[in-house]
Amino acid sequence: MSATTQAVPDTRGRFGPFGGRYVPETLVAPLEELERAYLEARQDVAFQAELDSLLRNFAGRPTPLQFAARLTEHYRGPRIYLKREDLLHTGAHKINNAIGQGLLAVRMGKKRVIAETGAGQHGVATATVAARLGLSCTVYMGTEDMERQRLNVFRMKLLGAEVTGVDSGSRTLKDAINEAMRDWVTNVRMSHYLLGSALGAHPYPMMVRDFHKVIGEEAREQILRSEKRLPDYLYACVGGGSNAIGLFHAFLPDAGVKMVGVEAGGRGKSLGEHAARLAAAEGFSGARPGVLQGTYTYVLQTKDGQIATTHSVSAGLDYPAVGPEHAWLAEQGRAEYTAVSDEEAVEAVKRLARLEGIIPALESAHALAELDHRASKMDKDEIVIVNISGRGDKDMEMLARHG
Repeated sequence: MSATTQAVPDTRGRFGPFGGRYVPETLVAPLEELERAYLEARQDVAFQAELDSLLRNFAGRPTPLQFAARLTEHYRGPRIYLKREDLLHTGAHKINNAIGQGLLAVRMGKKRVIAETGAGQHGVATATVAARLGLSCTVYMGTEDMERQRLNVFRMKLLGAEVTGVDSGSRTLKDAINEAMRDWVTNVRMSHYLLGSALGAHPYPMMVRDFHKVIGEEAREQILRSEKRLPDYLYACVGGGSNAIGLFHAFLPDAGVKMVGVEAGGRGKSLGEHAARLAAAEGFSGARPGVLQGTYTYVLQTKDGQIATTHSVSAGLDYPAVGPEHAWLAEQGRAEYTAVSDEEAVEAVKRLARLEGIIPALESAHALAELDHRASKMDKDEIVIVNISGRGDKDMEMLARHG
């Protein structure tokens, strides 16, 4: 069995050299409690039944795998399918993990959940699940992201969440995570930190991946039903990496299925102008292994080791590190990581809207933009699945600014 198909992470929370648990002593016991609760819940038939019921009847799973006929015709290349996570309740894949962790919080006797958010979709999903399960909810969000995503701020407040703006640092996702972790340290006895991506200290990367792996499991079954074979390529955007690892995971043992994670190329390749951590081969500067917010992974940092500022038109991809499992897959060569620019992502939104009648989130549009680079060189008998991880309602103001 190859390294990329054996059970990871290991008992220390490591994906090869990446991952682990780099936290203050006050968080060691809560993380161990969370790991025990999750491992027990994973084997609990009643927990899994409740999770499945909420995913089906509250979130709206399974999501369709739609053949994109006009996009396929436009490229005159591969057969293109879209995994429609944008059709889930709250508008993105984030609800999968929020339901799972919300049920865990109840199982552990916690009365309150804390979350961070960038694009706002995880915050909305967390506030939605907290309302459904009767939990109080506090969401931390950088003030830069609050300005970009005002609609989602209003949605969270309408759902009963307290939204706390973070005005430190770059005023984006990294800073929101810092504040959420400070809150958790202070209020750990009755609060659960509902982390929104496949990053952070163990067990979060494993746990978030497991709550999202339903994406790939469904897609695998659906494409076999439609095409009687597996796809040649999977495309997904990568910020922290939850939607991508959710799609990729079910296909990891299938060596013939190529996986492409697409990061934020922003407005340039210089440090501070992008959020590309694993696309260094394409000339994006600043990423090297390091520790950020509880995990060892690839981190954008200055020459003296300070965390670098980032930029992306998409608030959900504007993060200086990447989930440790993605770092491992990149190092093993099992997945390829690339990046596209802000401008290319905006054009990809317009293209899908006008050809298929679907307005994707700016995050998801990064994956579509990379397909635009490659489709003309692909054969007509090849099959591609693109994860449409969210819908673009939240991005109307940003899209309007870009014409």
